[in-house]
Amino acid sequence: LDVEALERSFEALVQRHEALRTTFRMLDGSPVQVISSQGELVLRRMDLSGHSEASRSSVAERVAREESQRPFDLSRGPLLRATLLTLSDREHVLVLVMHHIVSDGWSMGVLVREVVSLYEAFLQGHASPLPDLALQYADFAVWQRSWLRDEVLDAELEYWRNQLHGAPPALTLPTDRPRPAIQRFRGESTPLSWPLSLWNAIKALAHEENATPFMVLLAAFQAVLSRYSGQDDVSVGTAIANRTRGETEGLIGFFVNTLVLRARLARDMTFRELVAQARDVTLGAYAHQDVPFEKLVEELQPVRDSARSPLFQVMFVMQNAPMATVRLPGLVLEPVEQSGTTSKFDLTLGLEEGDSGLRGELEYDSDLFDGETVEGLL
Repeated sequence: LDVEALERSFEALVQRHEALRTTFRMLDGSPVQVISSQGELVLRRMDLSGHSEASRSSVAERVAREESQRPFDLSRGPLLRATLLTLSDREHVLVLVMHHIVSDGWSMGVLVREVVSLYEAFLQGHASPLPDLALQYADFAVWQRSWLRDEVLDAELEYWRNQLHGAPPALTLPTDRPRPAIQRFRGESTPLSWPLSLWNAIKALAHEENATPFMVLLAAFQAVLSRYSGQDDVSVGTAIANRTRGETEGLIGFFVNTLVLRARLARDMTFRELVAQARDVTLGAYAHQDVPFEKLVEELQPVRDSARSPLFQVMFVMQNAPMATVRLPGLVLEPVEQSGTTSKFDLTLGLEEGDSGLRGELEYDSDLFDGETVEGLL
């Protein structure tokens, strides 16, 4: 690994993307973006080669976990931190921690792709090969604010008012312990791996029903949640990239939005009918994806409960762009799996397609559920 080339790559990345040079301060009682003309990213380095070969991985995992839990200062930054852990001359772990206010899942793919391009160019003594960006995140923020108002905002909000009218305020799943009065966001996760034969069958059913695999899996998840809760009205949250214009595809920034997908289940309903409903609800939500979730909560004014998140308490996310192995001159880059210790919701089912089928994890609130209960639900 050429550490100098790696450090230059991150410096060029921060200079290229204004979001990575942005901090947030209060002005007249409201937060504003403050974009620095010069970005700064110090590549923190830790040499772990002095530890025994057997313990290096566990030490690296502990350091990575501690680094991921270290708070950010939004007013001072930086909001991207990079730490290089050297296990040996030939093995390193790069720990990247970004605050969600300047990034999202799509941004991580952009970051890796561009750092790889920059590193390869700098290694050969060339200048940056990346074309200039057509716009920056602040341009998107200004455009969104100027467009999403008055009649346009009213029409978008009216869709969501109709869609969520009368929805239960909470999904009351049976828990292993009483729900704390205040949500503490403690969590664990259970990994899952479903075989290729099942994934192929899901895709075949989706094709038959003019739906997507996401819609089939959503319907299955909603059916299970309905049986566990005894409710015939189930709302599940999902994340959408919200990059509907080509100019935003190559930007690092917080574009992702949260959508609420509601299912109403009748006792005599077939699963194919539930899939059809999931398809219609999902397509409707995609067509009205521009209203920020926070704005939706503000407008709908659900009864707030410090023990639960508003509008939904269970999330389902399907990643369709998993990070691939990257090869560079003298290097192989692979993502490292790391389980978290937090849970934003009661349950979050995350799936992605792998070579051998579907894989992912079910993250759960460990104040509420035991691991055995979650495995049974899976």
